[in-house]
Amino acid sequence: MRHVAVEGRVEIMKIGFKDYYATLGVAADADDKVIKQTYRKLARQYHPDLNPDDQDAEVRFKEINEAFQVLGDPEKRKKYNDLRQQYQYWQERGGSDRFDWGDWQQAPEDKYTYTWSTSPEDMQDLFGQDSPFTDFFGSIFGQRFDAESASGPRRGRNIDIAVKVSLDEAFWGTKRTVQLGDRYIEAQIPPGVYTGSRVRLAGLGQPGINEGPAGDIYLTIEVLQHPRFERSSDDLICVLPVDIYTAVGGGKVPVQTIDRTAFLTIPPRTQADRTFRLRGLGMPRLNRPTERGDLYVRVKLVLPEQVSDEEIEALRNLGQRRRSNGSNVNSDKRSAKREQ
Repeated sequence: MRHVAVEGRVEIMKIGFKDYYATLGVAADADDKVIKQTYRKLARQYHPDLNPDDQDAEVRFKEINEAFQVLGDPEKRKKYNDLRQQYQYWQERGGSDRFDWGDWQQAPEDKYTYTWSTSPEDMQDLFGQDSPFTDFFGSIFGQRFDAESASGPRRGRNIDIAVKVSLDEAFWGTKRTVQLGDRYIEAQIPPGVYTGSRVRLAGLGQPGINEGPAGDIYLTIEVLQHPRFERSSDDLICVLPVDIYTAVGGGKVPVQTIDRTAFLTIPPRTQADRTFRLRGLGMPRLNRPTERGDLYVRVKLVLPEQVSDEEIEALRNLGQRRRSNGSNVNSDKRSAKREQ
């Protein structure tokens, strides 16, 4: 068995949403005929053979082909439409948190095979070993070619592996060991990862064909729920029980953050559900571990664990006096109004 450590070869892949309808310049309800006609027109216009040494045309040609791979296939178009609707709804709500890609990412065992209007050989001639797909496309739909139909060196396939980590592991960073055949690959997962992060292990995927380069391994991260903290982007949210005496009179209370104990000053007359912000006590920011989000603490009023009979009687008397004073104040106000 071989053991491979890849701590220095890990990078985070961030997914950026692609509007394929905008790429082709068609309406979201365009029929198949319009989509196909538009694609063919644009593909001819931006084909690299007709635009030699034009990098912008090459990029545009890739975008057009990728968009048609999705919109030209009923199954993939339906999945994309559902994702697009959810993404637009997320944007309408302000897009303050990171969009959760977890439900949309391609399962490792469920790949698509694509039929190109351009042959695999031509695609390789046009783009060499570069993938014609964006990370968005690869994450949502997979990247599988009919490599056996192509001649010459071909890049090996990528391997996608789903990895679950706890919130504490996401805070500190962690390691995972992956077994592939006779290889054990130890991957370092950096602090600050969130659900949808993709950790790339470069060159450790399927071997290339005809001496082509090997593919990559992608670890798709899912951060599990925590019993005490709710995560919102790089911020954390928790509930803090505060007894009624401290809420009324004020005082300092300990707050157990994800990595330490802090003390929060509760001002007098603090109401239930009031939220306090503790700066810099949230999650580390991805790729910037020295920076952190904030911790938001929401107050929950509770009775002390032990309340004596004398305290109960004192509180009862206090409540009666306040109700009586309130009645007197209201009566005085009504009398003053009548006199006017």
